[in-house]
Amino acid sequence: MYSLSFSIHLPLLLTLAALYHVGLADNHIRRAHKRIHRSGTVEKRAVVSGPWSLAQQGTTGVSGMQLAIVSENTAIIYDKVEHNSLNVNGHVAWAVEVNLDTKTVRALNPLSNSWCATGSFLGNGTLVNSGGNPVVITGQNGLQGIRMFTPCSDGICDVFEDPSHIHLTSNRWYPSSVRLEDGSIMIFGGSVGGGYINSAGINNPTYEYFPSKNINGFNGVRIPSQFLRDTLNGNHFPIMAYLPDGRIFVAANRAAMILDWKTNTETRLPGIPNGVRITSPFSAGATLLPLTPENGYTPEIMICGGSTVSDSVSPSTLSSQTPASAQCSRLVLTTAGIAAGWKVESMPQARVMPELVLLPDGRVFIVNGAQTGVAGYGNVANRVGQSNADNPAFTPVVYDPAAPAGSRFSSSGIPTTNIARIYHSTASLTPNGTIMLAGSNPNDDMSTTKYPTEYRMEFYSPPYLSRPRPTYTGLPATVNYAQVFTLAVTLPSTATDVSVSLMDLGFATHGVHMDQRMVKLVSVLSPDKRTLTVTGPPTPALYPPGPAFLYVVTDEGVPSFGHKTIVGTGAAPPFDAAALAK
Repeated sequence: MYSLSFSIHLPLLLTLAALYHVGLADNHIRRAHKRIHRSGTVEKRAVVSGPWSLAQQGTTGVSGMQLAIVSENTAIIYDKVEHNSLNVNGHVAWAVEVNLDTKTVRALNPLSNSWCATGSFLGNGTLVNSGGNPVVITGQNGLQGIRMFTPCSDGICDVFEDPSHIHLTSNRWYPSSVRLEDGSIMIFGGSVGGGYINSAGINNPTYEYFPSKNINGFNGVRIPSQFLRDTLNGNHFPIMAYLPDGRIFVAANRAAMILDWKTNTETRLPGIPNGVRITSPFSAGATLLPLTPENGYTPEIMICGGSTVSDSVSPSTLSSQTPASAQCSRLVLTTAGIAAGWKVESMPQARVMPELVLLPDGRVFIVNGAQTGVAGYGNVANRVGQSNADNPAFTPVVYDPAAPAGSRFSSSGIPTTNIARIYHSTASLTPNGTIMLAGSNPNDDMSTTKYPTEYRMEFYSPPYLSRPRPTYTGLPATVNYAQVFTLAVTLPSTATDVSVSLMDLGFATHGVHMDQRMVKLVSVLSPDKRTLTVTGPPTPALYPPGPAFLYVVTDEGVPSFGHKTIVGTGAAPPFDAAALAK
C-alpha cells in the first residue's frame, strides 16, 4: 500500500520515465552468435592457479547481516537494531556505507528496523531494502519498511524512508526479492511476524511489486502464491533467479518451481534431491551459473548445502551437532534439462548457511557457513553460546562449473580464516576482484560470548590479482540493450584475446544473493589489441535493467577492475498511480 503522496517524494528516489526501448540486435551480434556452442553447456575458460591471500582489514561498526556493493569504491551494510558501539544522530547505528579503498565506514540513518529484510536494485540504480522487524531499542517498526538508498560520490547520501506514505502492503519478515525486466522488483514471501521457522499461523503466502502494479486482476495489492503454502514450514528467504525467458526460478524448502509473473502461473519442477532442505533455517547457497553466447544464454541453477533435519518438530529436539548437507545440485532450466533432472555432486565439506559468490572468470567461490546445526539462535537444545550451529567452515572452496565432474571443487592455495562466519554473515565480490567477508552474529543482541557479534572485515584475493591486469576506459554511464560501444584497452603482454563479464554483484543476506548473475557479452578485439568493441545484452530479460560491473577478462583468466554502469536507459521503472494508491 502506498499513498498518492509517493509522487511527492519520488524525485528524491526515482525519475519518472517511460519504458525503455529494446533495440533489435544488429548484424555484429548476429555474426557473433554464429559461434554459439551446444545449448546448456558451460563454457570452459582459463583460470589462474596459485596461492590466494587473505587480509583482515577494517571494521564495519555494525554487524554485516546484509551487504551490497553500491559503487566502484563503496558498499552498504544493514544490521538489525542492536547495541552497536557506532552511533548516529544520538542513537545506535544499524547501517553503514563502507569505503572499500580506505576500509572505513560512514554511519547511515534508516528509520526502521531492517532486521531480516531483503534487497534489490531498481532499474535506475536505487537500492530498495524491504521488510524487517518490529521496534527493538529505538527506531520504527520495519515489518512493512521500504528503505531506499541512491549511491552518491559526495559522502552525504543517506537512506530515505517515509513509512507513513511508502511501505509494503503487509508485514514481511524473511522475504526475498528479484529485479524484473522492467526495472521494478518483486518482494516474495516471508512471515507476518518473527520466529525460528515459518508456519501456517504467521505465513505470508503472497508477493507484491515495488513500485506497485495493476496486474492479473490484482491492483496494487498482494498476490497469493500456492507454492508458499505448499512449502511450509522451512521456506523463509526463498531462492529466486530471473530467467532469460522472463520467468522466475523459485526454490524453497525441498521444492522448486518456475513462476510466470506476467500470468501468475506456477509450474512445479523436480524437488531438491535426497530430501535436502535449502531455505532458512536450513539455508543453502545458490547462484545462476554464467550465461554466455556460447551456451545460448541457457540458465542453469546451482544450489549447495542445506540440511535434512525435520521442519515440523520443535527446534528444542534438534542439535547444533547434526551434520549439514554437502550436496550441490545443478538443474538446467530448459524443457530437456528439467526432464533430465538435477545433477548431484558433493562439496568437500558439508555446509549450512554457505555463500556462493560468482567470480569474473566464471567460477563460484563457496565460503562461510557451519558444518553442523541450523540457522538462527536460541532454539536448539545444545546451543553453542546462543548459536544453533557449530563447527564453522573456515576454509573456502572454489567450484569450476566447466571442469570435468569429480574435479570441480578445490581449496588448493586458499588460506583458512580463523573468524567464524555463520548466522548473519555475508560475502560479495568487489569491483577490484577481491571477495569481501563481513558479519556473523548468532545472538539476540551484541555479544562477546563464543560466536560473538563480528565486526571485522576480511578480503580474499584470488591468484589472478597477483598477475598483470588489463585496464580499460570508455565505459558509458548507461549501456542499452544491443548497444554497441568501444573500450580503449591496455592488455598484459602475454594476453592474446579477452572476453567481457557483465556482473550483477547482488544483495547478500542469510546465504541468499538476490539478483546475482554474470552475462558474457559479445565482444571483438581489434587486431592491434587496443580497442574492444562490445555489444550490450540482447534483452532486458537476460540482464534486467539496473547496475552492473563490467570486467574485461584476458584469455589467461585475469580480470580488469570492474567499472560500474547502468544497463538500460537508467530510467526509473514504470509505476501506476492507481496501484500505488492502493
